[in-house]
Amino acid sequence: MDHLNIVIIGAGALGVYFGGRLQEVGENVTFLVRERRATELREHGLAIKSIKGDYPLPNVSYTTDVQDIDSADIVLLAVKGYHLDGTLPQLKTLVQKGAKVIPLLNGIEHIDTLQTELGEENVIGGLAFIIATLDKKGHVVHTSEQHRFVFGPLHSSQEQLCEQFHEITNKANMENELHENILTSLWNKYMFITAFSGITTATNLPIGPIRDNDQTLQVAKDTLLEMKRLANGYDALITEDHVENAVNLLFQFPNDGTSSMHQDKRKGLTIEVDHLHGGALRLAKKIGIELPVIKTIHGVIKPYEHGSPTE
Repeated sequence: MDHLNIVIIGAGALGVYFGGRLQEVGENVTFLVRERRATELREHGLAIKSIKGDYPLPNVSYTTDVQDIDSADIVLLAVKGYHLDGTLPQLKTLVQKGAKVIPLLNGIEHIDTLQTELGEENVIGGLAFIIATLDKKGHVVHTSEQHRFVFGPLHSSQEQLCEQFHEITNKANMENELHENILTSLWNKYMFITAFSGITTATNLPIGPIRDNDQTLQVAKDTLLEMKRLANGYDALITEDHVENAVNLLFQFPNDGTSSMHQDKRKGLTIEVDHLHGGALRLAKKIGIELPVIKTIHGVIKPYEHGSPTE
């Protein structure tokens, strides 16, 4: 089987982890990075420190200029939602070089944006489930059992490439799944993360105290139900079982477990409230439904979107 040329846009913990695991099994991986990250790579290189096995990423290939990349088969887009627009010129160039794009963003609006900008046949559905961070050298620290990569075709022309990529990810040190109905998987994660990130960020609490208070936990459950209704409005097959599984997942975290949005709020960083909750409200408006709980959560969190507001 021929190796694939894989480009990673977004050399944070998620992008480096999965890009590194693909390099580890011999794939041609190039990281397309910003100048500041390039400086960090020159000084410290890249490495994965993981309970699933360390990998030092020897001979890292990286560039700050998309024109340096001669050919690409797959692009893993691993950026936050608020950086999506800034990647579009690079993505268009890589698609012209033959690439298909697998976005690993939370939410659902980005799928339509990318299909509109790049062509429906050039966007493959993707999800990542991992808890990892970067240390002071910019190396990945992965301490959780979870390192799951899920993808699947959104267009019939992508099926052969997805099968080829699945053979590769099966060899790599990661859990991977090829889903025929990736859209349902995307909506299922969007439903969960909107509830989990919303309730932890709005209350400024980890999940333990939220679970201990029935009224607060009910807000999270109501968010899940509103997201189910929204998904069904877009013909996504989200069921009561999906909702029940999402509630069960809330009880699987340790008491101090929390969302990445809540962690970013604590640090005074930009948060994805517009991408997640704002996106849900925009999608609801398009089909004429109301999401009162999500609207309230959105309003409570919105002042923190660009860091802690000044008093």
